[in-house]
Amino acid sequence: MDATEIKYFVEAALLAAGRPLSIDQLQKLFDQRMAPQKSEIRQPIAELNDQYEPRGIIVAEVASGFRMQVKATMADQLSKLWEERPPRYSRALFETLALIAYRQPITRGEIEEIRGVSVSSNIVRSLLERDWVRVVGHRDVPGRPEMFGTTKPFLDYFGLKKLDDLPPLADLSDWESLRVQLNLPEVEEDVGPEAPPVPTDVPVLYPETAEDSGQPEQVAQAPDLADEPVPALTPMPEEVREGEDELIVSEWPDPAESGG
Repeated sequence: MDATEIKYFVEAALLAAGRPLSIDQLQKLFDQRMAPQKSEIRQPIAELNDQYEPRGIIVAEVASGFRMQVKATMADQLSKLWEERPPRYSRALFETLALIAYRQPITRGEIEEIRGVSVSSNIVRSLLERDWVRVVGHRDVPGRPEMFGTTKPFLDYFGLKKLDDLPPLADLSDWESLRVQLNLPEVEEDVGPEAPPVPTDVPVLYPETAEDSGQPEQVAQAPDLADEPVPALTPMPEEVREGEDELIVSEWPDPAESGG
């Protein structure tokens, strides 16, 4: 195969793969009898990037190899093509990820000491599920806490070839600069969980009093009965009164006499 055929084959392979391919992986795609040397594969990649210079695509080299991707300047406009919106992460998650990336290997306790707040288990689980971090060992101290480090998928996601390509970061207060340099999406500020709405149609067993709420007690006005007509009393029929036995108690009975 001549250089042009190799270039076109590499271009098609990167386009079809949809993921980074290393030089070894590209080389294995060729017929073993006609497989080019590694240098003969790198050269066509450089030529492709020269041709793509005025266009909206590029062959980027990341930790796992080479991949074809759109340029960052086109990403915002092309985001309409993807139906699923990219997940949004909190600032606490990216601060935790930044500490792992810049100070690895690092334990969860050391992260909490630097940030001054506890690290949520959900944050650690999210980073592990995304395969951005992994457990690289255990600190030789009582309890042997896990030490975290970053992974190749982390470098691939952020378009980095190696950790040395990370932009310099003075401290976490320089977060906005890091977000811009890594082309990160705007993050959600950490807010407390919202309280569920209180239903209004549920009867209250113990209604709140003015003393509990701190509001001045409002005394309900009694209805004015002065104008209400007084119902007339109906006398009891004579025959009913004559048939009744009158019960008169002159003194309380003695319990001893009653056998109680």
